[in-house]
Amino acid sequence: MSETKTLKVTALAAFQDNYIWVIHDPENPQDIVVVDPGDAKVVKNAITSKSWNLKAILITHHHHDHVGGLLELKEKFSVPVYGPAMESIDGLDFNLGHADTINVKNTHLNFSILDLPGHTLGHIAYYGHASVFCGDTLFSGGCGRMFEGTPQVFYDSLNKLATLPDETAVYCTHEYTQANLKFACHAEPENSDILAYNDYVIAKRAKNKITLPSTIALEKKINPFLHCANEDLQLSLANLTELGKEELLNKPVKTFATLRKLKDNF
Repeated sequence: MSETKTLKVTALAAFQDNYIWVIHDPENPQDIVVVDPGDAKVVKNAITSKSWNLKAILITHHHHDHVGGLLELKEKFSVPVYGPAMESIDGLDFNLGHADTINVKNTHLNFSILDLPGHTLGHIAYYGHASVFCGDTLFSGGCGRMFEGTPQVFYDSLNKLATLPDETAVYCTHEYTQANLKFACHAEPENSDILAYNDYVIAKRAKNKITLPSTIALEKKINPFLHCANEDLQLSLANLTELGKEELLNKPVKTFATLRKLKDNF
């Protein structure tokens, strides 16, 4: 699979805090692929104003804010739609699962597929060109809610992403970074990387600037959900909850479950 260290990606803001990612063909930047188009109007307006040529649609999971514009865009532009084989989504042409590889039709874009159950059971990501489009699995400073998975499968999915090369750009689908870091400071109050990055993000969001993409290297520093095997986090959670430290020490999956529950109620 061909890789490139630079990939042009444009963020289209949708709803309250979604991003619809526009991936530009490395050889023909006017040719585009969109990821998780929850709002067809946003995509159509951008295509018209920028004179882009839509070539395909990539879907990570079935939630409405990720697929709501799929059928309207497919009908208007007659493009193929790629998505998860393990979920029921109207309009898919290519059903994908772990280790599948795709050459997106009529582009120079190539991706391998990662199965990432946890947020939903069939959730997938698209990895290629030193970038990963991971939907609602990994957020900057956090992770998605565990709607359909179990702590074990979600923990394994996050670890799968953490093993990608450090320079991998992380394109998640929501501008949750500031809120996630507020919680991260609560969960790991002694982590200097989190504290420093929190200040940076607060200043950036005060200017209404996007905080994405992140990178795998950055997330391994500032994301508590990637620290569940770390004793410092385990001891911190023992202090923040009614659990004794013996219930969390050397138990990363239990630590993840505790952390996710704490975040749900934060």
